[in-house]
Amino acid sequence: MTEDADMRFEASSHFAASQFAPSWFIGDEGPAGSGHSESRQRGFIRLWRAFMRARVFIALVVLALEVFVVVNNTGGPDWLVLLSSLHLAAALAVLLWMRPVGIGPALRVQWLATIGVDLVVFAVLQYFQQGSINFTPLFALPVLLASILGTLLLGLGSAAFVTLYLLAETATNAGLVGDASTSRFLQAGLTGTGFFLVAILAHQLALRLAREEAVAQSSQAAARTQAQVNELVIASLSEGVLVADTHGVVRNANPAALEMLMGDGHPPNPRLLLSARPGWESLAELVNQTFLLGHPMEAELRVDIDELTRHRLYARTRLTATGGKHHTGLCVLFLEDLREVEARVRTEKLASMGRMSAAVAHEIRNPLSAITQANALLDEEVADPSQKRLTRMIEQNAQRLSRIVDDILNVARAQPSQGDTSTLTPLDAVVRQITQEWTRQVQAGPALGVHLHAPGSHVGFDPEHLRRLLVNLLDNARRHASGQPASIRVITQPAGTERIRLSVWSDGLPLEASVLKHLFEPFFSSESRSSGLGLYICRELCERYGAQIAYQRSVLDQREGNEFYVLMPSGAPSQRQPAQQSLAYPPADSQPPRSRPMLSRPSELPPSPPPTP
Repeated sequence: MTEDADMRFEASSHFAASQFAPSWFIGDEGPAGSGHSESRQRGFIRLWRAFMRARVFIALVVLALEVFVVVNNTGGPDWLVLLSSLHLAAALAVLLWMRPVGIGPALRVQWLATIGVDLVVFAVLQYFQQGSINFTPLFALPVLLASILGTLLLGLGSAAFVTLYLLAETATNAGLVGDASTSRFLQAGLTGTGFFLVAILAHQLALRLAREEAVAQSSQAAARTQAQVNELVIASLSEGVLVADTHGVVRNANPAALEMLMGDGHPPNPRLLLSARPGWESLAELVNQTFLLGHPMEAELRVDIDELTRHRLYARTRLTATGGKHHTGLCVLFLEDLREVEARVRTEKLASMGRMSAAVAHEIRNPLSAITQANALLDEEVADPSQKRLTRMIEQNAQRLSRIVDDILNVARAQPSQGDTSTLTPLDAVVRQITQEWTRQVQAGPALGVHLHAPGSHVGFDPEHLRRLLVNLLDNARRHASGQPASIRVITQPAGTERIRLSVWSDGLPLEASVLKHLFEPFFSSESRSSGLGLYICRELCERYGAQIAYQRSVLDQREGNEFYVLMPSGAPSQRQPAQQSLAYPPADSQPPRSRPMLSRPSELPPSPPPTP
């Protein structure tokens, strides 16, 4: 919108004319070209056509003049009319059919068709024309054409041709009339010198204009690139950015601002007038106060999207510089959803609590060890069954506390990268040993079924860490399984040529949606007696070794159940792509914990086939 249009912009038409600008970059330059050379080529073509039109115009004027002279019988021979007609036809032919090409020393056809024709025609007209008509100024056109569109040598050559012709004409006329005055030769020499100066100056001016145009094109391309970068950055900001004028008309808004003000279902290119939309009164008032006071303002606002949705926003305003008497600038609003601010505050609190819990857990270990040792000594001294029961209760709860402390400390401790492990672990043999020990320890009996279908497969997984991963998954399956025979299954099988699949299945009930949303998050558990760190530790161990863990609801032996499966790369770690190093606990400046999907890396994890018993 131009400045004159802004002056005529009435309040009654603001709402209808508030269509958003196509870009954050204010300007009408259009899309960027493919390069400076292409732009210079377009400029050369325009200049070439201008010269060719000038040739046609001069040829037409010369023809009209010759016709007038012949009719009035005041000039040279009649065949000059034919020469002028041929010159006009040649100029038209070049303009209509010849391709614009730079005039250089090698382009003799182009030179002959333009500069050569003009020089010869103007020389013949000047020589045979009688009366007071002088065609010498016409030589300026071919000299300028050669100097601007051609090389400096071509321009000087054209000027030299004109100078030599003028001197030869002066000498011929002096021989015919018998008057060889010095003034005639001096006038011809000065005229030729003038053509030399015109050629040099025109060529230098053309070079300067070409350099200035190249600099302008480069600056314009850089400005367009910067505008595109700014537009991309503003469009991807999580903070809302909204631009309004003095009448409350929204000139532009990024997607985050539209989502805050209009919800998810906003039209892609709406027309907005702050004062005309219900629920936006506070926003319109803030803009008006900013323009009235003339300085930035900050405020906490409430914006009603509909009858059920209300957003609490923190708004900051800034004024752009005024562009003149009739342009008062724009108001830029930076909108921030207070829910996001509160989420970041909660994240920082959770990070602080995590560090504090790690410190507390470390301090608990020593007194807990003392309690366990004292309870063991006390158990040796007592013989009463009731007192024995009390010592066993103390021992069980002390062991539970010890496991919780170990989990917290392992989560808070930074894990080394995947490259630290170079040993190969036979998967089936280690899984068989772990499941046997776990069965004896928890007395699972026939509830556990082990199906190993990856003989000879090796994985770059530390055996102790593999034990911890599998024991955590088995403990989790035991808490939700029915306890019937084969209600828990451990299955290994190849998954393609480069991966091995380890799955733990149980016939438990489906997990609730609220549990699935936070399945692999730390300190989240559906049971009050659990620390909520088991699955989180499993995910961290998998990421450490380049494996991937996920959950799905699957059918095994015509029974539905919950399945946690791990896809592990086979072979040595040096044969795999290195996994990203991760910390077991997020740093204090990390982003707010969002709802994680069931897959630890959903973009990389392919759909899992059903387990094979």
